[in-house]
Amino acid sequence: MNGLMTTDEAAEFLALSARQVRRLVAERRIAFRRLGTRVRFSLDDLNEYIEASRVVPIKASDVWRDLREVS
Repeated sequence: MNGLMTTDEAAEFLALSARQVRRLVAERRIAFRRLGTRVRFSLDDLNEYIEASRVVPIKASDVWRDLREVS
């Protein structure tokens, strides 16, 4: 897909509803472009959002180490 995507296209790409994408825009949690009254998304911005949402798994040993440091 080249160029900029609509809200519906971005929602499909992210596997979200269009309403959820509009909420992300309203909360300024996702990068977008405003062209007049319309909102558009670049593929790079959507991929950046996906990468920023990545949660790295932790090991049980890390949890126990952190608990020992608290006590």
